[in-house]
Amino acid sequence: MRLTTLVLTTLTCAATMFAGPITYVADLTPGAEIPPASLSSGIGSAIVTVDDVAHTLAVHISFSNLLGTTTASHIHCCAPQPGTTSVATQIPRFIGFPVGVTAGTYDNTFNTLLDTTYNPSFEAAHGGTAAGAEAALFAGIAAGQSYLNVHTTSYPGGEIRGVLGPVPEPGTFVLAGLALGGLLLRRKRR
Repeated sequence: MRLTTLVLTTLTCAATMFAGPITYVADLTPGAEIPPASLSSGIGSAIVTVDDVAHTLAVHISFSNLLGTTTASHIHCCAPQPGTTSVATQIPRFIGFPVGVTAGTYDNTFNTLLDTTYNPSFEAAHGGTAAGAEAALFAGIAAGQSYLNVHTTSYPGGEIRGVLGPVPEPGTFVLAGLALGGLLLRRKRR
């Protein structure tokens, strides 16, 4: 148990020591939808990179084998997961997101200081400014309180979905390795 605590503490501290872009990922599955999209065999993945220095939100989505054809995709924020919450980003979908397909990809980077990046009601609920919406969205993503989903004609509420989680940076693994190595050396000396 002490080893687990040490590793988690090291990983948490390491994540806060690095400035710059932070990447989050999600496996998009029908079972993660609420309620689950039980007839779907759709799959997908999302990579979202936030950068509070450059004020950008990079979104990459790949999906296939959907039962219905796509109608929308966006990020929902900010509530404990699993659960549902309102749309934070553009509505009804990310600009340029492919609609009317059962498979595809999407790749776009948004300026998070522009009002057009957000759902107007999300922005209004967070100070009425893009800067307030950016702060809330980035904090919600970092706290594991956001999810990305793809909506279809068969599942208007969402066919595939995934909670965004952080990708540990290489330096995090180095610090964790050093901590584990030190603990193992300490145990050998006893």
